[in-house]
Amino acid sequence: MSVASVMVYVDSEQQEAGQVAVAGGIAKNFGAAILGVSAVAVEPPFVAEGVIIEQTTEEDLKRIKATLSAKESWFRKVVGLPGETVEWRWALDYPTDFLVEQARAADLVIVKRRPLTSSHSHFFDPAGAMLRMGRPTLSVPERVTELSGDRIVVGWKDTREARLAVRDAMPFLTRASQVTIAEVCAPSEQDVAHKHVRDVAGYLQRHGVQCQHEIRVHTAEPDGGYLVRLAAEVGADLIVTGGYGHSRLGEWIFGGMTQTLLEQAPVCLLMSH
Repeated sequence: MSVASVMVYVDSEQQEAGQVAVAGGIAKNFGAAILGVSAVAVEPPFVAEGVIIEQTTEEDLKRIKATLSAKESWFRKVVGLPGETVEWRWALDYPTDFLVEQARAADLVIVKRRPLTSSHSHFFDPAGAMLRMGRPTLSVPERVTELSGDRIVVGWKDTREARLAVRDAMPFLTRASQVTIAEVCAPSEQDVAHKHVRDVAGYLQRHGVQCQHEIRVHTAEPDGGYLVRLAAEVGADLIVTGGYGHSRLGEWIFGGMTQTLLEQAPVCLLMSH
Protein backbone atom coordinates (compact mmCIF):
# COMPACT_ATOMS: atom_id res chain seq x y z
CA MET A 1 0.00 0.00 0.00
CA SER A 2 1.13 3.55 -0.71
CA VAL A 3 -0.03 7.14 -0.94
CA ALA A 4 -0.38 8.50 -4.47
CA SER A 5 -2.32 11.71 -3.83
CA VAL A 6 -2.07 14.05 -0.83
CA MET A 7 -4.53 16.91 -0.32
CA VAL A 8 -4.00 19.75 2.13
CA TYR A 9 -6.32 22.57 3.14
CA VAL A 10 -4.73 26.03 3.12
CA ASP A 11 -6.42 28.99 4.76
CA SER A 12 -6.38 32.04 2.49
CA GLU A 13 -4.82 34.12 5.27
CA GLN A 14 -2.37 31.47 6.49
CA GLN A 15 1.22 32.61 7.09
CA GLU A 16 2.80 29.68 8.96
CA ALA A 17 3.97 26.70 6.88
CA GLY A 18 2.65 24.11 9.35
CA GLN A 19 0.50 21.46 7.73
CA VAL A 20 1.61 22.47 4.23
CA ALA A 21 5.21 21.56 5.04
CA VAL A 22 4.04 18.25 6.55
CA ALA A 23 2.01 17.53 3.40
CA GLY A 24 4.98 18.36 1.20
CA GLY A 25 7.23 16.03 3.17
CA ILE A 26 4.73 13.17 2.92
CA ALA A 27 4.26 13.72 -0.83
CA LYS A 28 8.03 13.69 -1.32
CA ASN A 29 8.53 10.52 0.74
CA PHE A 30 5.83 8.62 -1.13
CA GLY A 31 6.45 10.15 -4.56
CA ALA A 32 2.86 11.40 -4.47
CA ALA A 33 1.05 14.27 -6.13
CA ILE A 34 -0.01 17.09 -3.82
CA LEU A 35 -3.16 19.17 -4.12
CA GLY A 36 -3.62 22.43 -2.26
CA VAL A 37 -7.23 23.45 -1.57
CA SER A 38 -8.54 26.81 -0.38
CA ALA A 39 -11.88 28.58 -0.36
CA VAL A 40 -13.54 31.76 0.85
CA ALA A 41 -17.30 31.98 1.37
CA VAL A 42 -19.18 34.82 -0.28
CA GLU A 43 -22.49 35.43 1.42
CA PRO A 44 -25.59 36.57 -0.50
CA PRO A 45 -26.78 40.14 0.12
CA PHE A 46 -28.25 40.78 3.56
CA VAL A 47 -31.67 42.36 3.12
CA ALA A 48 -33.92 43.83 5.81
CA GLU A 49 -37.38 45.18 5.03
CA GLY A 50 -36.57 45.23 1.33
CA VAL A 51 -33.36 47.21 1.80
CA ILE A 52 -29.89 45.78 1.10
CA ILE A 53 -27.95 46.30 4.31
CA GLU A 54 -24.76 44.53 3.32
CA GLN A 55 -23.46 42.83 0.18
CA THR A 56 -20.22 41.68 -1.42
CA THR A 57 -19.06 44.18 -4.02
CA GLU A 58 -17.10 43.56 -7.21
CA GLU A 59 -14.08 45.09 -5.49
CA ASP A 60 -14.48 42.61 -2.65
CA LEU A 61 -14.56 39.72 -5.13
CA LYS A 62 -11.45 40.98 -6.90
CA ARG A 63 -9.62 41.26 -3.59
CA ILE A 64 -10.63 37.73 -2.52
CA LYS A 65 -9.61 36.24 -5.87
CA ALA A 66 -6.26 38.06 -5.72
CA THR A 67 -5.66 36.70 -2.23
CA LEU A 68 -6.37 33.13 -3.34
CA SER A 69 -4.11 33.54 -6.37
CA ALA A 70 -1.26 34.87 -4.23
CA LYS A 71 -1.73 31.98 -1.80
CA GLU A 72 -1.10 29.53 -4.64
CA SER A 73 2.39 31.00 -5.16
CA TRP A 74 3.08 30.76 -1.44
CA PHE A 75 1.81 27.17 -1.36
CA ARG A 76 4.03 26.06 -4.25
CA LYS A 77 7.05 27.72 -2.64
CA VAL A 78 6.49 25.98 0.71
CA VAL A 79 5.90 22.57 -0.92
CA GLY A 80 9.05 22.88 -3.04
CA LEU A 81 8.18 20.00 -5.38
CA PRO A 82 8.23 19.84 -9.20
CA GLY A 83 5.36 21.79 -10.73
CA GLU A 84 3.85 18.80 -12.50
CA THR A 85 3.21 17.07 -9.16
CA VAL A 86 1.58 20.12 -7.53
CA GLU A 87 -1.98 21.32 -8.10
CA TRP A 88 -3.92 24.26 -6.65
CA ARG A 89 -7.72 24.27 -6.35
CA TRP A 90 -9.78 27.19 -5.04
CA ALA A 91 -13.35 28.41 -5.00
CA LEU A 92 -15.67 31.07 -3.71
CA ASP A 93 -17.45 28.58 -1.48
CA TYR A 94 -17.82 27.48 2.12
CA PRO A 95 -14.36 26.11 3.01
CA THR A 96 -15.48 22.92 4.76
CA ASP A 97 -17.97 22.03 2.04
CA PHE A 98 -15.40 22.64 -0.70
CA LEU A 99 -12.76 20.43 0.93
CA VAL A 100 -15.28 17.64 1.54
CA GLU A 101 -16.19 17.76 -2.16
CA GLN A 102 -12.58 17.84 -3.39
CA ALA A 103 -11.48 14.99 -1.10
CA ARG A 104 -12.62 12.52 -3.77
CA ALA A 105 -9.27 13.17 -5.50
CA ALA A 106 -7.05 12.21 -2.54
CA ASP A 107 -5.73 9.20 -0.64
CA LEU A 108 -5.02 11.35 2.40
CA VAL A 109 -6.32 14.77 3.49
CA ILE A 110 -4.15 16.95 5.73
CA VAL A 111 -5.54 19.77 7.84
CA LYS A 112 -4.30 22.19 10.44
CA ARG A 113 -5.84 21.45 13.81
CA ARG A 114 -8.03 24.13 15.34
CA PRO A 115 -10.19 24.38 18.45
CA LEU A 116 -13.40 22.37 18.11
CA THR A 117 -16.18 24.58 16.80
CA SER A 118 -19.72 24.25 15.56
CA SER A 119 -19.31 27.16 13.13
CA HIS A 120 -19.50 26.13 9.51
CA SER A 121 -20.23 29.36 7.68
CA HIS A 122 -17.17 31.42 6.78
CA PHE A 123 -14.64 29.38 8.69
CA PHE A 124 -13.02 26.04 8.01
CA ASP A 125 -14.03 23.26 10.43
CA PRO A 126 -11.36 20.52 10.23
CA ALA A 127 -13.00 18.21 12.76
CA GLY A 128 -16.35 18.43 10.99
CA ALA A 129 -14.67 17.80 7.64
CA MET A 130 -13.04 14.64 9.03
CA LEU A 131 -16.46 13.20 9.82
CA ARG A 132 -17.78 13.90 6.32
CA MET A 133 -14.98 13.23 3.82
CA GLY A 134 -14.75 9.46 3.74
CA ARG A 135 -10.96 9.80 3.60
CA PRO A 136 -8.31 9.41 6.29
CA THR A 137 -7.52 12.78 7.84
CA LEU A 138 -4.11 13.78 9.15
CA SER A 139 -4.56 16.53 11.74
CA VAL A 140 -1.43 18.63 12.30
CA PRO A 141 -1.13 20.66 15.54
CA GLU A 142 0.30 24.16 15.84
CA ARG A 143 4.06 24.57 15.37
CA VAL A 144 4.54 21.11 13.80
CA THR A 145 6.17 21.26 10.36
CA GLU A 146 7.37 17.69 9.80
CA LEU A 147 6.34 14.10 10.41
CA SER A 148 8.89 11.31 10.64
CA GLY A 149 6.37 8.54 11.39
CA ASP A 150 9.26 6.37 12.61
CA ARG A 151 7.35 5.49 15.79
CA ILE A 152 3.57 5.31 15.83
CA VAL A 153 0.91 4.65 18.48
CA VAL A 154 -2.34 2.97 17.43
CA GLY A 155 -5.27 3.61 19.78
CA TRP A 156 -7.37 0.49 19.34
CA LYS A 157 -11.08 0.05 19.95
CA ASP A 158 -12.88 -2.87 18.34
CA THR A 159 -14.99 -0.70 16.04
CA ARG A 160 -15.45 -0.04 12.35
CA GLU A 161 -13.66 3.32 12.64
CA ALA A 162 -10.56 1.83 14.26
CA ARG A 163 -10.35 -0.91 11.62
CA LEU A 164 -10.59 1.70 8.87
CA ALA A 165 -7.90 3.80 10.55
CA VAL A 166 -5.45 0.89 10.76
CA ARG A 167 -6.03 -0.01 7.13
CA ASP A 168 -5.76 3.63 6.00
CA ALA A 169 -2.56 4.13 8.01
CA MET A 170 -0.88 1.06 6.50
CA PRO A 171 1.47 3.10 4.24
CA PHE A 172 2.87 4.76 7.38
CA LEU A 173 2.77 1.68 9.59
CA THR A 174 4.81 -0.43 7.18
CA ARG A 175 7.56 2.22 7.14
CA ALA A 176 7.74 2.70 10.92
CA SER A 177 10.49 1.14 13.00
CA GLN A 178 8.11 0.65 15.93
CA VAL A 179 4.32 0.54 16.22
CA THR A 180 2.63 0.31 19.62
CA ILE A 181 -1.00 -0.88 19.71
CA ALA A 182 -2.92 0.05 22.85
CA GLU A 183 -6.47 -0.52 24.06
CA VAL A 184 -8.02 0.95 27.19
CA CYS A 185 -10.64 -1.30 28.77
CA ALA A 186 -12.71 -2.00 31.87
CA PRO A 187 -11.23 -4.41 34.48
CA SER A 188 -13.67 -7.14 33.43
CA GLU A 189 -12.67 -6.82 29.75
CA GLN A 190 -8.93 -7.41 30.01
CA ASP A 191 -8.92 -10.91 28.51
CA VAL A 192 -11.01 -9.77 25.54
CA ALA A 193 -8.86 -6.67 25.07
CA HIS A 194 -5.71 -8.80 25.01
CA LYS A 195 -7.27 -10.88 22.24
CA HIS A 196 -8.15 -7.73 20.30
CA VAL A 197 -4.66 -6.26 20.31
CA ARG A 198 -3.02 -9.63 19.62
CA ASP A 199 -5.20 -10.01 16.55
CA VAL A 200 -4.36 -6.51 15.34
CA ALA A 201 -0.66 -7.10 15.96
CA GLY A 202 -0.81 -10.37 14.03
CA TYR A 203 -2.61 -8.64 11.15
CA LEU A 204 0.01 -5.91 10.99
CA GLN A 205 2.93 -8.32 11.31
CA ARG A 206 1.67 -10.20 8.27
CA HIS A 207 2.06 -6.91 6.42
CA GLY A 208 5.63 -6.58 7.66
CA VAL A 209 4.91 -4.09 10.46
CA GLN A 210 7.17 -4.14 13.51
CA CYS A 211 4.75 -3.84 16.41
CA GLN A 212 4.12 -4.41 20.09
CA HIS A 213 0.90 -4.21 22.06
CA GLU A 214 -0.50 -3.50 25.50
CA ILE A 215 -3.75 -2.86 27.31
CA ARG A 216 -4.63 -0.50 30.12
CA VAL A 217 -7.53 -0.51 32.55
CA HIS A 218 -9.68 2.64 32.69
CA THR A 219 -8.66 5.11 35.39
CA ALA A 220 -9.54 8.71 36.16
CA GLU A 221 -7.19 9.73 33.34
CA PRO A 222 -9.05 10.23 30.04
CA ASP A 223 -8.34 7.51 27.48
CA GLY A 224 -7.06 10.12 25.03
CA GLY A 225 -4.72 11.48 27.70
CA TYR A 226 -3.23 8.03 28.11
CA LEU A 227 -2.51 7.80 24.37
CA VAL A 228 -0.86 11.22 24.44
CA ARG A 229 1.34 10.12 27.35
CA LEU A 230 2.13 6.78 25.69
CA ALA A 231 3.19 8.55 22.51
CA ALA A 232 5.59 10.71 24.53
CA GLU A 233 6.99 7.66 26.34
CA VAL A 234 7.77 5.73 23.14
CA GLY A 235 8.87 8.80 21.17
CA ALA A 236 6.02 8.63 18.63
CA ASP A 237 5.07 11.64 16.55
CA LEU A 238 1.91 10.06 15.10
CA ILE A 239 -1.21 8.62 16.77
CA VAL A 240 -3.63 6.53 14.68
CA THR A 241 -7.24 6.10 15.86
CA GLY A 242 -10.80 5.94 14.68
CA GLY A 243 -12.58 9.28 14.60
CA TYR A 244 -15.83 9.15 16.58
CA GLY A 245 -18.56 11.75 16.34
CA HIS A 246 -21.77 12.89 14.69
CA SER A 247 -23.73 16.04 13.94
CA ARG A 248 -26.74 17.06 15.99
CA LEU A 249 -28.65 20.13 14.82
CA GLY A 250 -25.52 21.49 13.15
CA GLU A 251 -23.27 20.97 16.17
CA TRP A 252 -20.51 18.36 16.06
CA ILE A 253 -20.62 15.96 19.00
CA PHE A 254 -17.41 13.98 19.55
CA GLY A 255 -16.61 10.89 21.57
CA GLY A 256 -14.44 11.34 24.65
CA MET A 257 -11.19 9.97 23.20
CA THR A 258 -11.57 11.83 19.89
CA GLN A 259 -12.28 15.12 21.63
CA THR A 260 -9.39 14.73 24.08
CA LEU A 261 -6.93 13.95 21.28
CA LEU A 262 -8.11 16.85 19.11
CA GLU A 263 -7.77 19.20 22.08
CA GLN A 264 -4.58 17.93 23.72
CA ALA A 265 -2.35 15.84 21.43
CA PRO A 266 0.90 17.69 20.59
CA VAL A 267 1.60 15.25 17.72
CA CYS A 268 -0.09 14.48 14.41
CA LEU A 269 -3.31 12.44 14.45
CA LEU A 270 -4.41 10.14 11.65
CA MET A 271 -8.13 9.49 12.01
CA SER A 272 -10.70 7.65 9.90
CA HIS A 273 -14.45 7.84 10.20
